[in-house]
This record gives sequence, structure tokens and C-alpha cells, in this order.
Amino acid sequence: MNTQTESFLAETPADWAEVGREHPHESAVAHVCGSATYTDDLPELRGTLHGALGLSQRAHARVRAMDLDAVRAAYGVVAVLTAADIPGVNDCGPIIHDDPILADGLVQYIGQPMFIVIADSHDAARRAARLAKVDYEDLPAILTPQAAKAAQSFVLPPMQLKRGDAQEALERAPHIIRGELYVGGQEQFYLEGQISYAVPQENHGMLVQCSTQHPSEMMHVVAHALGLSSHHVRVECRRMGGGFGGKESQSALWAAAAAIAAKRTGRPVKLRADRDDDMMVTGKRHCFHYEYELGHDDEGRILGAKIEMVSRAGYSADLSGPVATRAVCHFDNAYYLSDVDIRAMCGKTNTQSNTAFRGFGGPQGAIAVEYLIDEVARNLGRDPLDIRKLNFYGRNEEEGRNTTPYGQKVEDNVLHELVGQLEADSDYRARREAIRKFNATSPVLKRGLALTPVKFGIAFNVNHLNQAGALVHVYVDGSVLVNHGGTEMGQGLNTKVMQVVAHELGVSLERVRISATDTTKIANTSATAASTGADLNGKAAQDAARQIRARLAEFAAQRHGGAAADVRFAGDRVHVNGEVHPFAEIVAQAYLARVQLWSDGFYATPNLSWDSKTMTGHPFSYYAYGAAVSEVVVDTLTGEWKLVRADGLYDAGNSLNPAIDIGQVEGGFIQGMGWLTTEELWWNDAGKLMTHAPSTYKIPAVSDCPEAFSMRLFKNSNVTDSIHRSKATGEPPLLLPFSVFFAIRDAIASVGENRINPPLQAPATSEAILDAIEAVRAAR
Repeated sequence: MNTQTESFLAETPADWAEVGREHPHESAVAHVCGSATYTDDLPELRGTLHGALGLSQRAHARVRAMDLDAVRAAYGVVAVLTAADIPGVNDCGPIIHDDPILADGLVQYIGQPMFIVIADSHDAARRAARLAKVDYEDLPAILTPQAAKAAQSFVLPPMQLKRGDAQEALERAPHIIRGELYVGGQEQFYLEGQISYAVPQENHGMLVQCSTQHPSEMMHVVAHALGLSSHHVRVECRRMGGGFGGKESQSALWAAAAAIAAKRTGRPVKLRADRDDDMMVTGKRHCFHYEYELGHDDEGRILGAKIEMVSRAGYSADLSGPVATRAVCHFDNAYYLSDVDIRAMCGKTNTQSNTAFRGFGGPQGAIAVEYLIDEVARNLGRDPLDIRKLNFYGRNEEEGRNTTPYGQKVEDNVLHELVGQLEADSDYRARREAIRKFNATSPVLKRGLALTPVKFGIAFNVNHLNQAGALVHVYVDGSVLVNHGGTEMGQGLNTKVMQVVAHELGVSLERVRISATDTTKIANTSATAASTGADLNGKAAQDAARQIRARLAEFAAQRHGGAAADVRFAGDRVHVNGEVHPFAEIVAQAYLARVQLWSDGFYATPNLSWDSKTMTGHPFSYYAYGAAVSEVVVDTLTGEWKLVRADGLYDAGNSLNPAIDIGQVEGGFIQGMGWLTTEELWWNDAGKLMTHAPSTYKIPAVSDCPEAFSMRLFKNSNVTDSIHRSKATGEPPLLLPFSVFFAIRDAIASVGENRINPPLQAPATSEAILDAIEAVRAAR
């Protein structure tokens, strides 16, 4: 029907859009109502069995004998499997094959899986797993990055990035600072633990429902473990209850173990980790130990720097190499460094194999240079913000001060404007003076203030991972189904991709639905990580939708006249040759005319390069920027502290969904604050992780959030052709709470009248704060 009424013409193509709007999360109602299904919510098939892992009780030992008779005889147990029962390859390492699914004769950390118990209930499997009798021959254990360095124990060769002559720059510098810093790791603490549900299929097939950020990697690992080809294995994930990097590579152990058990028994097997087991088995954010030298002039300008970073990699390589690479590439953070020597080592320790965590080494690299600048400022009696601004990368026209140590130009630097806006809007200078006066008359409670910037590169630092695919189906009734290779872990990726597709087809968001990530639909996907989820999958979905739109435009022009290039799609309507038709009407007509109404899309990020030998190239598609200012109060008698106020400004480019992006910034800030203040990982002398439950591991709670909490988006447009010129919001905001850590350090320094650098380590727990306060008092 040809219709040209006022109601159809009320909204024109020029003023209609679906991107940039504050749509709610596509599963928000389901989340609130409890109807959103996670892996453990899926209906269990008849005959489903349950698995549990038997864990090592030694940090480093040979296994002389393993008596599993009591395990096999336990109530409800159907089978017990060891490494010898794995039909294929006993490995789940993502890069280097040094990570066995089940330990075979050698255990390398307390909590390493040794066998799989399969029983008729989850409780029966877990109880039986504790009945094993193991005879160990203990071996020397290395537990800290410092000990790993001393023993030259590394999972990978050390890496080094040099520019200029750092040693010569240090020798001619008027001022030199030297010291050490330790920054602890962090547990991902996703709300949904590791879980996989494996279901045998016909013709040797295996379906694995898995809570994972990397379905394709799970497919490869399961196929190798079962001795099958990839096409035998289907991995599906509708959503996760959080991931934060902990489900990128480390979900492979759980997927493989469940699949091995299902293959052996011929029955569905669910492997769900108890929280304690999850934390004991899985890796975390790498802790780092630093030794540094920095030279600067009388004004505080950095002349040269040398730093050596050693991470606690754990017993296997996992993703430690890429994490270290990103730490090296983010040591500069927001600052131009003319002469640097940056070295990184991945210490092999007899602890959990550490892995990806939001920021992926970037936060560990950037916090070191912020610590050094904080030292420089205090030594010179200057405001740290002034020293930071003095060392910023130059504005875009300032050639010579806008190239990173690894050779990439900073072409879109908005830090000067962004920091200047935040400094003014937060009344930074007035508050600094008010805090000085408060501290002068308050002997116990001390206030602190800090403003810190962020420059964060966006892309995988392995080039071939920067690709994505998508499928878009338009049905005869005008509804749209989208599938892409990314995974939804609460961050709103699916919502953004739906918005992109709706925008391209000119339909309302209600017409678009998204389906579970499935390796049988999109093949060879990259992990949803490195803040690239929307960048990659949004572009791929856009490509698919544009192909469909082009076909529909060509058809509409043929049917109703005019040129295909002039056909416009907006507001669920198609504008063609002066006529306006409902979108569904054009779709139905196109179907009858045998026009293809589905398409695949693909995207590969252009202009990326990286030479791992020289550690130079163009590893990032673009940079995201931000800054935050935090004010704290510290009780110098107890070490207790409180975040009084936090203001942040973040560059999300042309935000696809400002509401979701603000949520990501706020969440990243609080999670990063936890890493730097309360979330302490502690291993005892035997190598056992003692902080392995909510009772012993403190993540931030609602009461830890400041009453005055303002996170805003900086108005900008990405200079790079990203999806609708937006920028990522996944990882970079985690660096904003550097301002909390340095505000605490500022408060402690006031005990020594701001003349002494407090030796504060991270996390800045109450104990660490008291230690730093005592050190400052002793040095007065």
C-alpha cells in the first residue's frame, strides 16, 4: 500500500537515528525479573551427570602415587578420570602448550586439577573429590616475582623496549630518583563462576554450553582434547555473569574437562565451580614488582627513565606474554618520554597461572610512571598535576613530542583540553588549598587529592585477532535477527550491535533481536577482550546490514521508481521516489521477488602493525583518553580511609549508547579502586592462596562508593573510522582510580608536611597505609 500521510512523514531520515541514544541494556528486564538464562539455568537433559575437580595440595611436587579407590567408591560416583583417560591432547594453553588439563605426574601449584570426578549430583562429586590419597615428593617452590627473577625463572624470554639512550640521559640529569614498587594482582570475581555443560551429539559431535569470552578457543581446546576436528564441536554462550578477562583463556579447562567426561560416559555432564574452587584453580591479574630510575630537570620534565618490571606469571605462560607487552606499551601513559629503557619479565612461579584481566597489563604499566611523577612532584615541592601537565604528549601540531616509545604517533591527543576541563569543573585548585588548610589543623584525619590522566591504546596487540564476523537475517514480517562473534558479559555489547543494525536498516530497536554466540554460526571468532567488542563486531554487523539495505534499496527503486542511491530507510519506513512505505511492506515485496534478505558481514581493523622483536610499530587503532580527580580522608591512627568525592571525564568519542558507556566508566572506576586499595591476594609460605572466598577477599561494596560520584563523557569524535566514530569503554576507565591511590598517598604525605614520599604499595589496604604512615613519621 502506498501511503503518504502526516504520521509517516513526521520523522524524516535526516533527524532519525538509533545510535547515540540511551537505550537500556537489551536484557535489562530479564536480568531484573530473573528470566535471563545463564549456563547453569539451562534445563538439564535427562541423565545429566555432574563433575568436580580433584585439586593438588602441594605447590610443587612429583606425584609418587595417587590412590583414588575411596573416590570411586563414594556415594553417587559414576566415574573418575585422570590424565591417562584424555583421548586427545592434554593441554589447554592458549599460546604455548605448557598448561595441562589434568596434571600428569607433576603438580605446580596448590589447586592444580589432578582428576575429574563424575557423579549423579554436584554435591556428591565435590565430596568425593576430597577423598583422594596422594603421595607427594615435594620440590622447591618459587612464589613471588622477586624470587622468580632471582632464580631466573621465566615462562617466556624477557622483553625490552628502548628509545634514545636512557643511561646517558640519567647521567646528565640534574635529579635522579631510584626505588622499587610492588602492585598486587586482582581476582576477577565475576558473579557467575566458571561453568560448562557438555552434551554428546550424534556422529561424534559435542555441544558445549560454556560461560566464556572466547567460544572459538573453547572449540579448539575441546576438539584437541577429544581427538576430533573443530567441526565436531559446537560451543554456545548466550550471556555471562561477568568475565573481566577471567573467561578468555581460563574457561578452557572447564570446557575441556566437561567434554572429556561427557565423551567418556556418553551422557551430558555439567561442571560448575564452587567459588572457593574457582578462586583456587584460576589465574588472576598479574602482580608486578618494579625497579626504576628516572632523571628529571629542575622544572620536573622527565629526561630519561629505566624500569624493570617482573610479573607473577604463575606456572604456565597462558597470556602473560601479551600482558607484559601491553604493560611495556603503556608505561608512557599520557607522557612523552624521549629516552627510555623498559624491560619486562614474566616470572615463573608455583602459583595459579595468571591471565587476562580488564586492562590486560595496561594498568600495571601505566601506574608505574604515575608513581614516578608523584615522586618527582613531591621532591620538587610542586603540585603533581603541574608535573603531569608539563610532561604530557604535545598537542597534535607539536611534532617531536607526539610519538610513543614504540613508534606510533599520538594523532588525536585531547588530554590538554580534557584535563583542563576537569580541573576547572572539579574546582581542583580551590580544593587543593582547602585540603592544605584542613591538614594543618587536623592531627589525626588527613585529606588527600589527586588528578590523574589516562591514554589507552585500543586493539589486540596480536594483529590477526583484530577481525570479526556477523550474520543479519531480515524475516518476511520485517523483524531482524542478528548473530555476531562477540560475547555478552553484561557490558552491553549486544545492545550496541543491535543499535548499529537498527540504525543501518532504519528500523526501531524493538524490531531487532540478537541470538546466542555460536561457533556454528560465526566461525574463527576472536575473544571478546581488549575493549574491541563493539569496534569489531559492530563493524561486522554494520557491513552485513548495509548489504541487505543495498539490496532492498535496489529493489525498491525498481518497484517504485527513482534511483537506488536516493532510497532512504528511517523510522521503520522506506522513503523512495517521493513515496513512504512501511519497512515490513518493502521486505515482504522483496521476498516475493526472491531478493536475498540475509547477509554475512566481516571487518578487519586496518593500519595495524607490530614487530615483536624490536617492539615497535602501530599496534593500536586509536587512543581513548580520560582523567579523574579523587578526594579521600585517611585516619592516621587506624589506616582506615574513605573516598569522599570522585569526578571523572572520559573520551568515548561519539558514544553509541551514553547510558551504557557511563555505566562502564563507573563500574571500571570502582573495580580499579578495588584493585588498588582493598583486593589483596595473599599466599602463605606453603604457596596456598588464603584469600579464596568472599570471607577473605574484599571487593568494593556499595558503601565504598563516594556520595559525590560524577562520571561524564567528554565531547569528541574519534579521528579513526571506528564504528560511528565511537571509542571503547571496556578497559580504559579502570585506570581512572589511579587518582584514588595517589590521593591516599597525598594524605599520608601530609603527615610529613608533604616533603617525604610515602613508600605506599598497592593494594593500599589499611595495613599498607599504616606502614607508609610509620615510615613517613620515622623519616621526619
